[in-house]
Amino acid sequence: MKRVYDSKITLLLLAFVALLLTTVSAKADFTFGTPVKVEPVFYDCIDCLSYDGLEMYIYSGRSGGQGGLDLWVLRRASIDDDWGPPENLGPVVNSSQDDEHASISADGLVLYFTSNGHGGYGMNDIYMTTRTTKNDPWGPPVNLGAKVNSSASDGEMWVSTDGLELYFKSDRLGGYGAGDVWVTRRATEKDPWGEPVNIGPVVNSAYEERYPSLSPDGLLQLFSDCYHCASRPPRPGGYGGDDIWMTRRASLSDPWQAPVNLGPKINGPSDDYQPRISPDGRTLYFFSSRTYTPLEAPIIPVVDFNGDGIVNMKDFSMLAQYWRQNEPSVDIGPMPWGDGIVDMRDLSVLAQYWVTELPEMALAHWKLDETEGWVARDSTGTRDGIVMTVHPLWLPTEGKVNGALEFDGADDYVSTLFLLNPAVGPFSIFAWVKGGSPGQVIISQKGGADWLCADPSEGNLMTGLKAADQGQALISHSVITDGQWHKVGLSCDGSNRILYVDYAEVAKDTQAGLTGSQGGLQIGAGKGLEAGSFWTGLIDDVQIYDRVIKP
Repeated sequence: MKRVYDSKITLLLLAFVALLLTTVSAKADFTFGTPVKVEPVFYDCIDCLSYDGLEMYIYSGRSGGQGGLDLWVLRRASIDDDWGPPENLGPVVNSSQDDEHASISADGLVLYFTSNGHGGYGMNDIYMTTRTTKNDPWGPPVNLGAKVNSSASDGEMWVSTDGLELYFKSDRLGGYGAGDVWVTRRATEKDPWGEPVNIGPVVNSAYEERYPSLSPDGLLQLFSDCYHCASRPPRPGGYGGDDIWMTRRASLSDPWQAPVNLGPKINGPSDDYQPRISPDGRTLYFFSSRTYTPLEAPIIPVVDFNGDGIVNMKDFSMLAQYWRQNEPSVDIGPMPWGDGIVDMRDLSVLAQYWVTELPEMALAHWKLDETEGWVARDSTGTRDGIVMTVHPLWLPTEGKVNGALEFDGADDYVSTLFLLNPAVGPFSIFAWVKGGSPGQVIISQKGGADWLCADPSEGNLMTGLKAADQGQALISHSVITDGQWHKVGLSCDGSNRILYVDYAEVAKDTQAGLTGSQGGLQIGAGKGLEAGSFWTGLIDDVQIYDRVIKP
C-alpha cells in the first residue's frame, strides 16, 4: 500500500510542475536584497504601514509639528503610486513632547503609539487613538492603563495582525537587561489587555532588546539590540553598532526560539535598527546611521536551492528528494520559514518561479572575468576586491566560467572588505580552482581561519574553519591539486560543516561555535599571508551566500 501511495505522490508532483499550478496561499522563504533609501522620507523613522499599503506612519522632528517628535502619515492612492508628502497627525494626537513608534491595527482603525507628553505612569507610556473609518481623523489618545504601563519607560510596541498580542520594550523590573521585550495578551479584541509577561531569556539578554515587530503571520519577530543604551556593549555576534535580529516560533502558541542576526546584507558597522516587515511580506524597512535615512530591502524568495540562478528540474529534484521530511534547505512555504515539513505548500512556491531567471542572490560574487587592472568586481555591487600584485594575470578566455585570475604562488592574492562573521549564522562558499599545491589556500579570512585550502600532505580539500575551543580541521579524501578544474565548496549551518568537490559531498562533521572574525577575505592566500600559503594556478567564480547551498 505504501508503494502505491508513494507512486501517486510522485505522479502528483510531476503533474503539478507540468501544469505550473500557481497558488498564492504560500509565500517563500526569503533572503534580503540590497537596501536602498526610502523616498521621500529623510532623517525620519518608519513606524508602520497600514495593511492596505496606502498609509505610512513615521515619527519626525521636522518643522511644522507640535513640538519634540511628532507622528506623521504619508498616503498614496494605490500601491503602485508614489507616496505623498508627510502630514502631521495634529494637536489631538501629538503633544508638545515626544510622540513616536506607531503601530496600526489590521483594520486600520486603531493606532498604538509611545508618548511622554500626555501624562501617564512613567517616562514613556503606551497610548491608543481610534477612528471610526479610514477617512476620519484620529481621536484623543487613551492611556492603556497601569496594568500595561509602569513607572519605568514603556513603548516601542507592535500589535499582532489578529489584535490579540501587543509586544513592547520596557525598562521595568523583572527583566534580564537594561531593556527587554514584553508582551501583553487578550482573548478577544473587545477584552482589556492582560498583565504583561517578559518573553524570556531565550530572546532577552543582559544587553538591550528593543523595537519589536512581527511578520504578518505572527511567526517571525524582529528586534534590535542597542549599542548606546545604558552604556552597555552590543549583543555578541553582531556586526558593529545596533543590529537587527529575528526570532521564530512554530505556531502562535509556541515559544520564541533563539535569535539569529539578519546578517551583513542588513547589518553593518553602523547602527541599524527599528525593523518592520511590510504587510505584504515583500519589503523590510529599517533605519540606518550609514545614511541617516530609512532604508528598504526587498525580501526575495529563496527557491533557487543550488544557487545556479534559475529555478528548474534541478531544484525540483532536490525538493522531491525530501518529500514529507523536515529539511530546512527546501522547506520554503508558508512564509516566513516553512512549517517543518516538505509538502505541497513548498511545491506551490517553487512552481510560481518555475524556469524563472532570478536576480543575483549571492552575498558576494567575484566572477574574476576582468581583462586588466587591479579591481576584482563583485557582481552584487558592494564589495569589490583589490588584486595585490604588480601585474595581475587576467586570463579572459581560460576560466571555467569565462575568464579567470592566475596566481603565481609567491605573493599574489585578492583582498576584500569584511563580508561576514562565520560565527554568526549559516553561510556557503564556492569557487572553481585549477592547479595548487599541498598547503596552499584558496580563500581565507584575515584574523580568522583558512576557509578553503589543500591539506599540507596530499592536497585534499580541507577547511581550517573550526570551533574556537578544541576544534579540528575538516579534511576530505578528494585531491584538488591534480591540475584539473574542480568546483570546491564549504557550507556551514551553525552546527555542521560540509565540504564539496565537483558538486558531491566529500566530508561532513558537527562543529558548532565556529571561530569568528571581522576581517576581510583573502582569495589565493592564507589568513596570515604565510609563505607557502599562496595559491599557484587559477581561481574563478567565487560565490558566497549567507545561507546553506547544496550544489
